Amino acid sequence: MLKKTKLYSILNFKCPRCHKGEFLECRNVYNLKKAGNLREKCDCCDLKYSREPGFYFGAMFVSYALGVALFVTTWVATTVLYPQYSAELLLGIIIALIITLGPYLYALSKIIWANLFFHYEGTTPKKNR
Repeated sequence: MLKKTKLYSILNFKCPRCHKGEFLECRNVYNLKKAGNLREKCDCCDLKYSREPGFYFGAMFVSYALGVALFVTTWVATTVLYPQYSAELLLGIIIALIITLGPYLYALSKIIWANLFFHYEGTTPKKNR
């Protein structure tokens, strides 16, 4: 995958500006003690990840959209592939998926939100910025 794309930064949880530095404090999104905690700034390019207090409140909307997409995709796929399943079973499957994927969706929503506002600029040294 090309380093200059936003998709690279999102899928690898890398800095939106340089695509080298880590975005999250802990690479394991299922470490619940540090779930969703961001680094203050990038180690490589010194990009400050938070523009202002409350900057990542907008990530809630992204998280909601990801949850709805997961719900609809799971509901449609299960209904098409297994039409004999009851609505209660489908809802149970969806709830289990949301709980299981919750920490990942939370971290994913933050990196997507950051990539909406920060753009790739390459890997020029810190002193030239």
